[in-house]
Amino acid sequence: MHEPRVPGAANGPRTAGATPASVLSLNAYLMYAAGKAARRRLTGTLTAHGLRLWHLTVLAMLDETGPLSKGDLASRLDMNQSDLTRTVTDLEAAGYVVCARDSSDRRRIEVALTAAGGCALARLDAEVSATEADLLAPLGPGERELFASLLHRVHAHLERGRAADGLTATGAGPREPGEDVPR
Repeated sequence: MHEPRVPGAANGPRTAGATPASVLSLNAYLMYAAGKAARRRLTGTLTAHGLRLWHLTVLAMLDETGPLSKGDLASRLDMNQSDLTRTVTDLEAAGYVVCARDSSDRRRIEVALTAAGGCALARLDAEVSATEADLLAPLGPGERELFASLLHRVHAHLERGRAADGLTATGAGPREPGEDVPR
């Protein structure tokens, strides 16, 4: 049977902020803590350019796919339509994207990456890579590849689960505390 611990007894005094070993044995906690640290550093990198994570995500999506309607962007990024609209408005004001009505369907607004947006994305890529290298400094090159492979596998599994549950940007429900909400 588990004996209750007396604070400061047997294991010595706890250091302020130290995470209990039982919590450190939870992979979900480690993913959360590492993700929180990564997000904080990435946010710092992006904030220096007046951007947020959703801005980077929209720019990267447009770079990969070419122009998309706002609806397609929101769907592909699993993003609430009103959040996407605010993000695109910010990017348009910065000159990184251009919006135009679709000539065949005036209700559709197409969003396209501008040359300035492509240049900004290239600059950000170098800085984001440096941030990531700092985060993964304790790992060797082979370990980084393995870590990335494992993260991709877990992410794909979670995405399949979301799709099977029918969760979409418009039906995802309330955001979790600390989730990045575009301004």
